[in-house]
This record gives sequence, C-alpha cells and structure tokens, in this order.
Amino acid sequence: MATPLLLILCTVPERQTALDLARRLVAEGLAACVNITPSVTSVYRWEDKLEVEDELLVLIKATQAGYPRLEARLRSLHPYELPEIIAVPVEQGLHEYIDWVEQCTITKS
Repeated sequence: MATPLLLILCTVPERQTALDLARRLVAEGLAACVNITPSVTSVYRWEDKLEVEDELLVLIKATQAGYPRLEARLRSLHPYELPEIIAVPVEQGLHEYIDWVEQCTITKS
C-alpha cells in the first residue's frame, strides 16, 4: 500500500548549494528531512555535448500533497537552468516515520 510520501532526488553542483536548499526547504515546511550525499559523478548529454560532472545528490522527504509547492520552490532556488527533480513514491515505510514527515510538512492549497 502506497504512503502519502515522496522521495525527491535532485543533483546540485556543490555543498553550499545543497545546504542552502536543504535549510530553506525544511525551514519553510516543504520537506521534513534532506540528506546530502558527498559525491556522485553524472554523465549526461547537454546541448549536444557529452558532459561528465561531479555533483552532490540531495534526497528530499516530503508529502505528495506538498509536492507542487516544493517543486516550484526548489526550481526557483536551484542554480541549474534545468535541474534534476525526480519524485519517487514511497510504497512502504515505518509508520511513525511517515507520521513524522507529515507533521513536519505544511500542506497548503
């Protein structure tokens, strides 16, 4: 049974950007928790060129109901022209953790 939660993946160019995004999203009640991985290497095509970049992966825990606001805010804060923002539904999880995420996030219509 699916939960009302999402795990949102987003890459950023450096640590300070990741920290700034994480702090704002949590402070504004758009995310309950944000994990910042130390390093990933991204290989992708951009403007017909093969690119290889070191980035950080940000893992954002939020609710499905709050996703539209989170996406809009993340996009407005992100330094990339086309940021990676991928939301994956959380199928199962510890009930108490799911409750905590819902309590930490603000859902406004």
